[in-house]
Amino acid sequence: MTVEQLMEALRGLPPRAAVLLEGDAGYSPLGGLLWSPGEGGQPDEVVLQPDMTPD
Repeated sequence: MTVEQLMEALRGLPPRAAVLLEGDAGYSPLGGLLWSPGEGGQPDEVVLQPDMTPD
């Protein structure tokens, strides 16, 4: 999925809805993102990071 596709998928959703990441241990809120520029002909990447704040 590209950033453009993600933005289009999110466009129609309620703006105040929480964004959750699904993982092996259940769901985690989205805590941030990391942009990594591509090197050597590789595409740029965006990594979604979970919120690691303790409950």
